[in-house]
Amino acid sequence: MRALLLLWLAGTCLRITVLAIPPVIPQIHADLGLGQAAVGALTSLPVLLFAFAAVPGALLVSRLGAARTLTLGLFVTAIAGALRALSLDAVALFATTFAMGAGIAVMQPALPTVVREWLPERVALGIATYSNGLLVGEAISASLTIPWALPLVNGDWRRSLAVWSLPVLAIAFLSLARPRPVHARAPGSVPRRWWPDWHDPLTWAVGLLAGYASSLYFAVNAFLPDLLVARGRGDLLNDALSALNWTQLPASFLMIAYGRRLTMRRWPFLALGAISLTAILGMVAMPAASIVAWAGVLGFCNAFLLVLTLAMPPLMAAPEDVPRLSAAMLLIAYLIAFAMPIVGGYAWDASREPAAAFVPLVAYGLAALAIASRIDFRRRRG
Repeated sequence: MRALLLLWLAGTCLRITVLAIPPVIPQIHADLGLGQAAVGALTSLPVLLFAFAAVPGALLVSRLGAARTLTLGLFVTAIAGALRALSLDAVALFATTFAMGAGIAVMQPALPTVVREWLPERVALGIATYSNGLLVGEAISASLTIPWALPLVNGDWRRSLAVWSLPVLAIAFLSLARPRPVHARAPGSVPRRWWPDWHDPLTWAVGLLAGYASSLYFAVNAFLPDLLVARGRGDLLNDALSALNWTQLPASFLMIAYGRRLTMRRWPFLALGAISLTAILGMVAMPAASIVAWAGVLGFCNAFLLVLTLAMPPLMAAPEDVPRLSAAMLLIAYLIAFAMPIVGGYAWDASREPAAAFVPLVAYGLAALAIASRIDFRRRRG
């Protein structure tokens, strides 16, 4: 139970500081004068770090051990996230967000390895547990920044970002009292392969599939606030962000209950991909009052896809290969997730049409369906 609790708490720290940005995007627009492309870059900058720091994170796991790497990432995330409160201009805001993203990035390849070390007989449960924490962290900051965090700091958007670093710092200290691995070994005593196998087509297929789940979430978070404003329903912002994030929780609970039946299957990816594409089209084409409902559908689909992809490395790889397979998947997925909001932002700026921002995401979703229809989920590595 201690292992599950620490996994869940660490999972909340993967997104709680990142999702504090979308609710204050209108204030950042007014204060710093950022355009749509710059807002897309700010929202997805941590995602870029998730990508580029994934492989170095696997190296840290091989040298320091997974649990120590996780603790290091927690402290970096907490400190850098709090320093965003001192951002007087866009450069400082981007720099502190960069450092915060690096801290989260080294945690991500560590967590699947921690699951294998702490819960070797309950891998699916461990993955679903920290994934549930991740989704709760997203929902808390996305839905409570406007009604709670901003009033707490007298409406100062900078200090509202620092508010969400306090629980991360507390969890970092709690992680120092971690359980011992079931199969204990000193860090570095058994060399782990940390460099990904880029020649394996399956690595690329899994990474591209994971990229759609990440792109779906970050692109919608980036453009949902201004989409509502453009359609004259800015009053629905908090409701829409809450729906997008809180509807992820039922999906994660279903994965906790039925993870063994749903992981490593083709049909969940095909069904969830088709439903998510329908929801995107409904959000931009149907009356603005329906955006909240469509955002909820997207959140549910995204959560399912996220947990399904996170479960792949520990279920597909030998224990010593989990960090590098996780790193490869995260690198591919988050590079795409970083690019997608920027491309969509440029499309919006160029056409002056909000729906144009979602065209690249729809095209990628169709490609993901094609990949899922061909990938061999029964294949194992190692």
